Amino acid sequence: MQHITALAECRELQVPVSVFATADECNAERPFAMGDVQGQAQHVVTECLAVDPASEDEYDQIVCKMRPGGSLNASLTISDLRPGKDDVNQQ
Repeated sequence: MQHITALAECRELQVPVSVFATADECNAERPFAMGDVQGQAQHVVTECLAVDPASEDEYDQIVCKMRPGGSLNASLTISDLRPGKDDVNQQ
């Protein structure tokens, strides 16, 4: 999965294609994705993230931190606070 993040705000920018079958496909698309978001933020950094296909629909948060030198450390996480996850029907 490809995520593009604005440096100062560490926020995801939307791109036409964000999910790829392989890491190689994601990495090959990165230069084109950078062109798609040009002008949406002063500094843009990209990173391809591995996704567990069994949990693909469960990921609901992107956690990102900027490393010294301006590189991105990003990961996808599954929140424990999603509505309905542990709801118990009481009647």
